[in-house]
Amino acid sequence: MTAAWPGGGNELFVGAFWFTIGGAVPVLLVLGAVLMRSMRRRRTRPKLSRVVFRRRIFVGAVAVLLVTAVGGVVSWLHDDPAPARPTPVALPCPDAGLRVAAAPEIAPVVRAAARTLNPGGTDCGPVTVSAETPAVTQAAARKPDVWIPSSSAWLRVAAVDGTKYTADGAPLARSPIVLAASEATARQFTVRGHASWAALVDGVAKHRIARVSMPDPLHDTTGILSVYAVHQAMARTTKDPGIAQLRALTLRSRLADATVDPAALLRQAATGAVTDIGVVPTTEQQLAAYRKGSHAVELTAAVPADGLVEADYPYAISASATHRDLAERLRAAISPAALTAAGFRVAATPHALSLPERADGLLDPALQWAQYRTLKFQVLVMIDGSGSMNQKITDKAGQGTTKAALLRETGLSASQLFGEDTAIGLWQFGTPTATSPAHQEVVPLGPITEKVGDRTRREILSAGIAGYRALPNSGTPLFRSVLDGQAMMRGRAAPGTVTLVVVLTDGKDEQSRFAMDSGAFLGQLTAATDPRRPVPIIAVGYGANADMTALTAMAKTTGGTAVAATDPADVAAAMAQAFLAAHAPS
Repeated sequence: MTAAWPGGGNELFVGAFWFTIGGAVPVLLVLGAVLMRSMRRRRTRPKLSRVVFRRRIFVGAVAVLLVTAVGGVVSWLHDDPAPARPTPVALPCPDAGLRVAAAPEIAPVVRAAARTLNPGGTDCGPVTVSAETPAVTQAAARKPDVWIPSSSAWLRVAAVDGTKYTADGAPLARSPIVLAASEATARQFTVRGHASWAALVDGVAKHRIARVSMPDPLHDTTGILSVYAVHQAMARTTKDPGIAQLRALTLRSRLADATVDPAALLRQAATGAVTDIGVVPTTEQQLAAYRKGSHAVELTAAVPADGLVEADYPYAISASATHRDLAERLRAAISPAALTAAGFRVAATPHALSLPERADGLLDPALQWAQYRTLKFQVLVMIDGSGSMNQKITDKAGQGTTKAALLRETGLSASQLFGEDTAIGLWQFGTPTATSPAHQEVVPLGPITEKVGDRTRREILSAGIAGYRALPNSGTPLFRSVLDGQAMMRGRAAPGTVTLVVVLTDGKDEQSRFAMDSGAFLGQLTAATDPRRPVPIIAVGYGANADMTALTAMAKTTGGTAVAATDPADVAAAMAQAFLAAHAPS
């Protein structure tokens, strides 16, 4: 497969399909957010500005690397079992007037240029060049006079805490981020000749793609740029920013390795120690070097057209540099021909995304990914089958519909958010006759991926919601059903598992032998609440006449949330925001 570069702006592949997030983020995380939020609500911390706070977390994460300089060798200490990988730097030069730190992949080109300025063509002279990853340079107490990181993103991060560099003119070099994979795997996320992040997420969610790995976005340029690209690509699939972020985290939830070192993985593939790398983002320059050398595994470069980003290499001079003339001479000595020979581009990549000017535009999604945790969920969905759900309402588009029709659309949309680490059940409540029970079980609670007959429980759930019909003249035993549902789920609550009740209703408890006033209901609900076994309620009310007071009260009592829905997207957006709130840096 030959990498197909995207064409004009209108041709960027947004995704000709609306992928389902079936295997997505264990999204009951979405709903579980409210639980996580309630568990954290007593925590306090000093108030900081959002950017400074995120910056401190970022620096703290980088500091975990424990940079030590012994004999001029910089070592990274990771919390994984892999051995520390040394990043070579030049030995100290006593006569150095200009200290340069360059990303390891471009450092040989910079060092060769520096030799033309040093007497005798040596590495030790007025100009000394150290090969350092940007995270190491950023975490170091003493900053270089000239910094050539692998992305201008690092300059934005450094500027937050007062480190001042000036990068006049165009970057020295560029290298687009590509997805390295075998030909066969690349075809799984390529549609009409274009690879895309959206297709990759869809392939992972539907198990067409078995293995995807990403570098740590807090420590690695490819990682932070790839995470930004994924979020931008998902923003093209929906108008709601919360849902877009949730879809991006679908990929994070299914990563085989969230802190992979692409260079190390490619070295293993070259020797045949690893025969299937799955899908891994890397730079075009890095993959080109791999393909140029001896290698045991054939890999292709797939270019994600819906989120194309590039590593640029700015030539940044510190505000405190004293030999600016020497810095300018070094820049002039780095020739485009030398950069091209090393596999870099010297012109901007067409249609590449611009990076945000503010550092938190990069750090926010990076922190979400770095702090992500997979949790198990068990959820009982309760839908209102009473006659009042047949009442007509007007949706956001101004179109006439019924509460029942809106519930079907909303339920189907929400069901696609449930991750595969979910146990789920479906009840319908309503009393079509005077002797009817308050509720009936439509889908027994169990693993969402489990087969029940010839279908999975997810398929049965979707079919049950799609076939939902409210019964004429049926009463609404809302409060009795909620109490029973909460009691059942409370008995199943377990440490390490998020347990939830989702109620879809028009919010009126009336016209049944189970009717009770709201005071009595809330009294029973409060008495049954056990902080050791929390079961938050996500209550969704349909229509202008929905009793949002009652729904809000039951949600607040249990640490949940209430949503007034006039559009199917409302519920999914609320779930997404709840999930994101739980996983925001705290």
